[in-house]
Formats: sequence, C-alpha cells, structure tokens
Amino acid sequence: MDWSVSFFLTGILLGLGLAMDAFSVSLANGLNDAGMRPARMCGIAGVFAGFQALMPLIGWLCVHTLATQFRAFEPYIPWIALILLCWIGGKMLYEGLRRREPDREAGTAPAARLTLAALLVQGVATSIDALSVGFTIAGYNRQMALVCALLIAAVTFSVCLAGLFLGKTAGTRLAGKASVFGGVILILIGLEIFLTGIL
Repeated sequence: MDWSVSFFLTGILLGLGLAMDAFSVSLANGLNDAGMRPARMCGIAGVFAGFQALMPLIGWLCVHTLATQFRAFEPYIPWIALILLCWIGGKMLYEGLRRREPDREAGTAPAARLTLAALLVQGVATSIDALSVGFTIAGYNRQMALVCALLIAAVTFSVCLAGLFLGKTAGTRLAGKASVFGGVILILIGLEIFLTGIL
C-alpha cells in the first residue's frame, strides 16, 4: 500500500463507518443536555474521536504481535459493547423515568450531567469493534497506520459534533423526556452492535 488517493479515501470511509455508533450516542448525549456548551461538545466529540483512533491502532499492533490471542478475544467484542451500552442506557432510562413525577409538579428538572466515567465507558463501548479494523490495515506500515487512525479520528470528531448539535436542538423541544429517549437509543445501539457481531 502506498500514499495514494485510495489510501486517504479508505481512511475517511473507515472513519464514517466506525463513527455511526458514536454519532448515535452523541445524539443521545445531546438530547440529555440541551444546555451543553460548545467547549463541552468539543470535549465529548474529542473523547469519541480519541477512542476511535486508538482502537484500530491497538488492533494493528495485535495483528503484528499477538494475532492468535486477539482472534480468540474477538467473539467477546459484541457482548462487551452490549453490556456497556445497556448499562449506561438503562441508567439514563431509569433516571429519566424517576424524574417524571417531580417534573409534573415542579416543572422540568435538569437532566443528569454526563460524567467523565460514563463518557469513557461510552467511548470504549462504541469503539471496541474498531479493534477489528487492525486486521483491515494490517498491511500498512507504522506511519500509514497512524495517519489512517488520525483520519478516522477527524471524521469521528466531525460526525459526533453533528450528533451532539442535533441532539441538543431536539432535546430543547423534548425537555423532560430527553433522558428516557437517550437511554432507549443507547440500549438499541448496544443491541444493534451485538446482533451485527454475532450474526
């Protein structure tokens, strides 16, 4: 493989494909926090971009060092994503439903703030399947693998910002129901990753 237009196009397309789960989770995060500031949006998108860049590099490294062991770990990837996203989504759903009664009496309660720990779990859950991309880019040398990961990160960052903005805009209209809606989205994403991975 050389530094061709095809190489850069492949990196961008990989980024788009891998960013779809992160986009959906970003949409849910935006729904849950309609007052999110631009700096926080960039931080959240940056975390997703970082994980989406890191996982293919780890996969690439595994191919060049621990290929047999990595292949043994691969079947567990859909299960890990399902558990992590259902846990976070279920928590959001529970908090949203629990707030509904007070909301009727005292107006709309503020949405639960996305913690750093929850964001990191989301980052891992939405990017763990990107480990398999290490096999796709196994023919790249170190520099090319790094550039490909940076392309994936740039695309993911842009896509996640769009998701956060759309979710934030819709969240303003949905008000108190946003947390419930966001939780359902996360659970559905987890199921989609799981079913795609095992079928």
